[in-house]
Amino acid sequence: MMARASTILELLASCAAALCLAMPASVLAAEPKLAIDMGTGLQQFERSALLQRPEVRTIEVEGDAAYHRHMQYRALPLSALVGELKTDADVQFTATDGFVANVPARLLAGTGQPWLAIEPADTPWPALKPGGASAGPFYLVWLAPGKAGISPEQWPYQIAKIATALPLVVRYPQIAPKNVAADSPAQRGLQVYSANCASCHPINGAGDAAVGPDLNLPHSPTEYLQEPYLRKLIRNPASVRSWKQSAMPGFAADVLSDAQIDDLLAYLRQMTGQRP
Repeated sequence: MMARASTILELLASCAAALCLAMPASVLAAEPKLAIDMGTGLQQFERSALLQRPEVRTIEVEGDAAYHRHMQYRALPLSALVGELKTDADVQFTATDGFVANVPARLLAGTGQPWLAIEPADTPWPALKPGGASAGPFYLVWLAPGKAGISPEQWPYQIAKIATALPLVVRYPQIAPKNVAADSPAQRGLQVYSANCASCHPINGAGDAAVGPDLNLPHSPTEYLQEPYLRKLIRNPASVRSWKQSAMPGFAADVLSDAQIDDLLAYLRQMTGQRP
């Protein structure tokens, strides 16, 4: 009798193993979860549960910032997840690779129409690069980015966590230019840095992300790159230096104007005199 039971158990184990081998990797993988903390405690949401919410819609995104083409997604309006926002705060989107986008709440509550796109397990999105991962499982997309002046850096993908936060300059006062007028190029440059650079680069050792190098420690790029090449680096990084693992995007003129680059460089020069 014991031998018979043992044989049955072995057969069941073999069948289970065969079923696992037959299942696609997406089924066997752990269910992706999104962490959300809007000041009332951390919550975890599984992808399948989010896709079953009644607010989910199929949306069409023109000029997608990650894929650079028209895309269609199953998505939730972001407001359904984060609720009413304080307009003097930021909402922080942390990606699995350490990229951190601090998006002002006033933009999320404005005319840009932010949605959280959710990648279904059975219909995965395309890879961002050949052989690489997609923008999923969670990706912030905008239906009307032009109306709100949304930067490509404010389309975070591969999101792991969404949380409320004080504005970047409040949490890290060492990134603010000192003894300059409120309407000075350096002060305007801080805004350019916050919207377009802080998601990857810290400055003076301060910031939420560390994907790229610090922009002032040990030296500022304004000190070791000639200005024409620094401008080229901002517009098209590969035209100045290129390697396989490079992740820096270029900023076209319709995203970052020449005047905004002027302000950014003024800010970086100002900060060379404010090293800790």
